[in-house]
Amino acid sequence: MIQPLGVILAGGQATRMGGGDKGLLPLGNGTILGHVIDRFAPQVGSLALNANGDPTRFADLSLPVLADGIDGLAGPLAGVLAGLDWAAEKDATHIVTAAADTPFFPCDLVPQLILAADDADVGIALAATPDGRHPTFGLWPVALRDDLRTALQSGLRKVVQWTDRHGAATATFPDDAAFFNVNTPDDLAKAKAML
Repeated sequence: MIQPLGVILAGGQATRMGGGDKGLLPLGNGTILGHVIDRFAPQVGSLALNANGDPTRFADLSLPVLADGIDGLAGPLAGVLAGLDWAAEKDATHIVTAAADTPFFPCDLVPQLILAADDADVGIALAATPDGRHPTFGLWPVALRDDLRTALQSGLRKVVQWTDRHGAATATFPDDAAFFNVNTPDDLAKAKAML
């Protein structure tokens, strides 16, 4: 498999944080999103950011900003689809997604997802820990983008409902804390302590 492209999912509304872009909150010497980019960029061919609204707020990141192509805040799968459409334009075969509010995800995320998909001889793989699956961290084949578009247009919103239809593989990581995400002000304080 050719090195996949990376898509950071930042399309949520951050309601538990009071709104705005969680990824732009300060963490250490940078932002949450900066930590995500630092971990993700070395693992993929190139990076894009899935976010809705005014893309100029991310101008300093020098990343393509991909808006959802499905109306009505359709959730992470809409971000996956935006990434697959972007990857298709670049003749890529796969993308890997990561959440914009999860600054400590594994530095071997991409190779482990690829290995899991190859071992199971399937196109999709999701990250998991002993606590369960983390479906915003996944390997997605561009070949399934039309299937995903149809599913979203028919009202499907749950990631695992769609991935289970396609027999998604699982890449299991031993540390539950690796996928700690920042949803609340308390979570941000914990992230600062973890850093």
